[in-house]
Amino acid sequence: MGEAELQKVIAGCLQHSRTDQKMLYKAFYGFAMSICLRYAGNRYEAAEIMNQGFLKVFTNLHKYDTGRPFIAWVGRIMMNTSVDYYRSNLKLSLNDDLDAAEDIGHNDLPDQKLNYDDLISMVQQLPNAYRTVFNLFAIEGFTHEEIAAKLNISTGTSKSNLFKAREKLKTMVLNAGRLPDADTESSRQNIVAIGAISIGMSVLIEFIMR
Repeated sequence: MGEAELQKVIAGCLQHSRTDQKMLYKAFYGFAMSICLRYAGNRYEAAEIMNQGFLKVFTNLHKYDTGRPFIAWVGRIMMNTSVDYYRSNLKLSLNDDLDAAEDIGHNDLPDQKLNYDDLISMVQQLPNAYRTVFNLFAIEGFTHEEIAAKLNISTGTSKSNLFKAREKLKTMVLNAGRLPDADTESSRQNIVAIGAISIGMSVLIEFIMR
């Protein structure tokens, strides 16, 4: 959807046009779902979060600053809705000490390949607290201090949850026996963050495995 068409659709949505609302929903469905899938435990939860997010989009559309990219505005709403969903439904604060983690070597990494869907599936298997902190830190770029304030947890808990998330993901990657293939089309799919910022598979895997 071009910028001129987007602005026309937004104007229609402000007039409560159901046709334009459906067009906007379809245009940003994939982008919104890609964010919600990272925070959700499964696709059903992701769809529920995404629909809550779109309700906020339509309700607050009059507050959208046309000087900012619309996709960034939608992305932030989806991220905040995802965080709100878990903050209101689940206990995010895990205050236990760091588990003793076995140091996993990197010398004999397998030759099979990991694709985008594999990685999303692994992220979804993380406990809710770990998954949320991992997304906010590794994908969205928040600091531990910012995450602590957003989730009402301590900075130490944020650091602990990130550490545990990385260790669990590292174990899952190695147990799956697959690494990303930079030459395949699937590996060029990105973990999409807010503000139309993309983090490539290879960068995220490097963060997990280091």
